[in-house]
Amino acid sequence: MAKLERIYTIPLGKAYDAVRNKRVPRAVKIIRTFMARHMKADGERILLSTALNAYLWERSIQKPPRRVKVRLVKDDGAIRAYLPDEKPEEPKKKEEKKGEDKKAEAKDKKPEAKKEEKKPEAPKAEPAKKETR
Repeated sequence: MAKLERIYTIPLGKAYDAVRNKRVPRAVKIIRTFMARHMKADGERILLSTALNAYLWERSIQKPPRRVKVRLVKDDGAIRAYLPDEKPEEPKKKEEKKGEDKKAEAKDKKPEAKKEEKKPEAPKAEPAKKETR
């Protein structure tokens, strides 16, 4: 599939119709529906970047921005949203080298002698004597 990239300004004013403590989650849902509608997503994954999410949550849950400018990228069965000046995140792929690297690092490290430190014992408190009158 060809890579499709567009920049949109998404209005989030309807997020303020929600209860105060649910405004940012509502704004995220508005962004996701906007992305699905404008990028013609049919069962594709819709992902927001961590920087975009941080921008939405910047002023707490009660005061999301009124509008947000985003760059939408459609590629390989997924739609990703970024801030306009943000560099795209590379999708994490599992590689066989990771397991090999860990083994090599383990061999390079020398086992350090474990030192057991004895803690000084605290003096035991003497039981209080009862005074009889």
